Amino acid sequence: MTEAARTGRAAVIGLGSMGTGMALSLLRGGLSVAAFDVNPGAVARFAEGGGHGAGSPADAAAGADIVVCVVVNAAQTEAVLFGTGGVAAAMPEGAVFVSCATMDPALARDLAARLEAGGRHFLDAPISGGATRAAEGALTILASGSRAAFDRAQPALDAMAAKLYRLGDAPGQGAAFKMINQLLAGVHIAAACEAMSFAAKQGLDLAKVYEVITASAGNSWMFENRMKHVLDGDYTPRSAVEIFVKDLGIVQDMARAERFPVPVAAAALQMFLMTAGSGMGRDDDASVARLYAQVAGASLPGHPKK
Repeated sequence: MTEAARTGRAAVIGLGSMGTGMALSLLRGGLSVAAFDVNPGAVARFAEGGGHGAGSPADAAAGADIVVCVVVNAAQTEAVLFGTGGVAAAMPEGAVFVSCATMDPALARDLAARLEAGGRHFLDAPISGGATRAAEGALTILASGSRAAFDRAQPALDAMAAKLYRLGDAPGQGAAFKMINQLLAGVHIAAACEAMSFAAKQGLDLAKVYEVITASAGNSWMFENRMKHVLDGDYTPRSAVEIFVKDLGIVQDMARAERFPVPVAAAALQMFLMTAGSGMGRDDDASVARLYAQVAGASLPGHPKK
């Protein structure tokens, strides 16, 4: 562990399923960590785990070398930076803001320019890996930014990530890589749900379908991961349907601006929209399978045919 890691001060804004694990990983990495969330209960639980609770983003960021922002989207990131009680004015000069939200690359570039004009650094660092890997300090981080931003953030990156990809020297490039990942992830989830529901409609043994497909060429990481949720009949949200409504919507916006066709991603987006519209937006994204089953009159584990 470096001297910087032993003595560094960090702030985490956003203590959801990902942010809490990341904040605890920072503590294990030897940093002093203050955290804020709009949910006071999340702040209290973090404080019980050895961290410091803060009453606002600015309070958390005061004196911090590294501010890690783990919120949902660009609008929330902007509010954390520049809204009432925001961190931009509270961060010491030379500190780094690590932006982990999935967003349009153009918005990442805009936020970075505004923050860097005040003498702070911005690291565009969307994350992948889920809550379990966040808690283990084993995330994949897709980062871009200046050499100074990377250097300043290194103790936190070491604590939070198993894989760190340095994807460029300008904010926005990390966001662009993340959107390619989200395009594929959303399409793979929708396709997996379609296939499993189609199997159910044919009366196949779904456990055997899972066994066969995960050992065959049609497998994907998303099929192997998400279809276990379907087999268990468990739609507790690890990653919610609304996440892909947002992310595939960003893909559509980016593609439209570039006049680039993304018909497969567009079809997947419609399935997530229909699933959210039918009342499952906050459920696990494997709930797309339930929508297929409802439409087709198929039976899934825990959700018999109606």
